[in-house]
Amino acid sequence: MTDTPAQAGPAADLDGELLALAQDTAGEVRTYLLTLRGLSESMSGDTALPVLLLALAQIQVAGARLGAMVDIVPRERFEPDDGPDPDLDGIREALASLLQGVDTYVEVADPVLSAEVGRGDISNDLTAVAADLAHGLIHFDRGGVTEALWWWQFSYLSSWGERAAAALRAVFALLAHVRLDADEEMVMEAEMAALHSTDEAATDDSEVVTTV
Repeated sequence: MTDTPAQAGPAADLDGELLALAQDTAGEVRTYLLTLRGLSESMSGDTALPVLLLALAQIQVAGARLGAMVDIVPRERFEPDDGPDPDLDGIREALASLLQGVDTYVEVADPVLSAEVGRGDISNDLTAVAADLAHGLIHFDRGGVTEALWWWQFSYLSSWGERAAAALRAVFALLAHVRLDADEEMVMEAEMAALHSTDEAATDDSEVVTTV
């Protein structure tokens, strides 16, 4: 972030890049929210971790784009009231049930200023991120594109970026354990098959070289 804010006016007056960024971010926000709702309604634990890994990684990319640019400051120095935020308690409870037994994790609260270790819950993080994103989406859908960009950027740096990063790390660790802590016999068979395929490929290459 720089010390020079970008003075953004109404949507019609926005710079083309800012308008495109707002539209792209709104699309990523909708995808994230739909993904959480889909998981909370399907209650399928088989695909939860890889789907959450993708959703969190994608929304983090959107946030990183906002965090890396200059500050977006609306001309009117106040946030308009565009109505109540959506009630996400049902989604949070459904996600907690979906992740029962693996929902809680430990983290370093602030890796820069403190080594204090705290506790987090993936379901709470996912819902907190969704709440911040949905708040900005309300601005966007009501025509407040500048306010949406400002809110998404501000809340990314102050709140949801950290929560998404913590949840992403926890989900990644869970998925890695699931994939890597596999049955040793199955892993050995897979390795032998891979070595066999490599040997065959090497033989084919040598035959091609000899023929040429």
